[in-house]
Amino acid sequence: MTTRLLLLADTHWPRRARQLPDEVWAEVDRADVVVHAGDWVEVGLLDELERRARRVLACWGNNDGQELRARLPEVARETIEGLRWAVVHETGAAAGRERRMDAQLPETDVLVFGHSHIPWDSVSPGGMRLLNPGSPTDRRRQPHHTWMTVEVGPGLGPAAIEVTLHHL
Repeated sequence: MTTRLLLLADTHWPRRARQLPDEVWAEVDRADVVVHAGDWVEVGLLDELERRARRVLACWGNNDGQELRARLPEVARETIEGLRWAVVHETGAAAGRERRMDAQLPETDVLVFGHSHIPWDSVSPGGMRLLNPGSPTDRRRQPHHTWMTVEVGPGLGPAAIEVTLHHL
């Protein structure tokens, strides 16, 4: 048995896009868990994902107001297929990120984060997998709008999970 996750961040809805791309909605329908690492901006997208997705694991970001902060944690946590997942919006500068996250989130196997709009996939010295899906709606200086899917099964360690970066 495997679990399929869709990783999103920095949707900035509806300022950057009135709707998520059709390809992302298709992934929502396929995913067992939709993970969103903050910067929703408006609560409407959270409402729609909660209606449509099987399960949502999400946190708020620095551009999210009180309504989103009242419904979402700053750090979301869940165990999925035996791996301890954490979702947070900001992790600070890229330099030293892995060591900082090992120190700040020691009980984490996989960390999903956002804020930079830059896709990221690395493994920390402590073995934590760090994933940033970029943004499906606000690519900033990146060549493409992006998101990630993850396939995880029982007994797989963080470094062995299958991560795919998608882009328009």
